[in-house]
Amino acid sequence: MEQNNYHDELNKQNIRKLREILTTLPPFCKQFFRGVDNIYGSRTKIAYAYDLRIFFDFLHQNHPYGQTMDILEYPLEILDKVKREDIEDYLEYLSLYSKETEDAETDITNEERGKSRKLASLRSFYNYFFKNEMIKSNPAALVSMPKLHSKEIIRLEPNEVAQLLDQVEAGTKLTEKQASYHAKTKVRDLALLTLLLGTGIRVSECVGLNIYDVDFDNMGIRVRRKGGYEDIVYFGEEVEKALSDYLDQREHIIPVSGHEDALFLSMQNRRITVRSVENLVKKYSSLVTSLKKITPHKLRSTYGTNLYQETGDIYLVADVLGHKDVNTTRKHYAAMQDYNKRKAAKTVKLREP
Repeated sequence: MEQNNYHDELNKQNIRKLREILTTLPPFCKQFFRGVDNIYGSRTKIAYAYDLRIFFDFLHQNHPYGQTMDILEYPLEILDKVKREDIEDYLEYLSLYSKETEDAETDITNEERGKSRKLASLRSFYNYFFKNEMIKSNPAALVSMPKLHSKEIIRLEPNEVAQLLDQVEAGTKLTEKQASYHAKTKVRDLALLTLLLGTGIRVSECVGLNIYDVDFDNMGIRVRRKGGYEDIVYFGEEVEKALSDYLDQREHIIPVSGHEDALFLSMQNRRITVRSVENLVKKYSSLVTSLKKITPHKLRSTYGTNLYQETGDIYLVADVLGHKDVNTTRKHYAAMQDYNKRKAAKTVKLREP
């Protein structure tokens, strides 16, 4: 995979995956995904396809008409045979259902958020065919979305952030095996975690960074946001130092062919993966707090919360984090100017000097 085409290659992989899933769905589903091709990103379309597969599996098992034929034989008319009560039954089915694997059956459960997402997928699906006058009714629109209870934001406290970064530097609590790797990776790990904590970028944005995306003159990094657009995120002095130290070390590493431009490399000298970053965060954060399940996204929440507490400007937080919607469902916010984003980079302090 050429590194300057990292995100493009990921998109190609997602397109192939979507085509694979579509071979298990009714033929008319292809028309839906063609119709929303310019509306949703490739990852969102894959999520929708998986949700629709669960819905059609439900119909095949439980709906009188759906039981009469194979899923691949379903005509578009089946959507008009589904009533509001059927979709309500589907939501109840999502609470607990079995999924067959190669070895055994696995029980799958969904809480209110999982049900809400799957109903949202079904609503978009029905709405497309209904608006295009290809079906007579839209029962999905008649079913209320599950009530979502607010979840407490899990984040690291300021003292935990400092302890986390101190632990990355020292490695005192690591196992003997972990310590042997730590000597080789601590500069990289410190740069990576400092970048996540000091900018709030997503883990997918982090692993996709190339060396030339870092601009020390303007104290910023160029990231590819969700939706495919590019954005500049500015960083402060702590991030600058950590990145500079790592790049000094990075110059002496010979990457695997095709990974020459990647900013963060794995132990195998390939572009680091999302899973590797998740494991890295889990390893270090477990040494600092055993009561919180910290993930890269929680580091993003930590930055966003700290920035909001320091500035009181939710619009600024939304812009710096690349949110088109502050709460992802409620209010939309306009983009902030670079001047304000530069101020944000200097606001959150990860450790005391």
